[in-house]
Amino acid sequence: MGPEDIIVKPIVTEKSNNAMQEGKYTFEVSRNATKIQIAKAVEKLFSVQVLKVNTMNVNGKQKRVGVHTGKTSNWKKAIVTINTNPTEAKYLAKGGKEVKLNRKYKDSIDEFTGA
Repeated sequence: MGPEDIIVKPIVTEKSNNAMQEGKYTFEVSRNATKIQIAKAVEKLFSVQVLKVNTMNVNGKQKRVGVHTGKTSNWKKAIVTINTNPTEAKYLAKGGKEVKLNRKYKDSIDEFTGA
């Protein structure tokens, strides 16, 4: 399952827009995706560093059209917390040399709101 299959769509509501100030982004994800798969998919698609992933299963609602009743499908929601102040990672290699990772992380997801 690729990253495009895991992340279905972003969820843009007033509550999720307020949480974006803290670096928390809300997505609808595949029902069988794990937290680790969601974190890797967000890192790969948006080039950000994921700190934490919270997931919840949302039950479908009862809907009625005329005399016919039905139920919307169940879905899974993920709230992803990203690092809003990423720094270059440094570690010691063989011989005691300090090595920096060349990976550049963004501090926000610009594509989320369509800006």
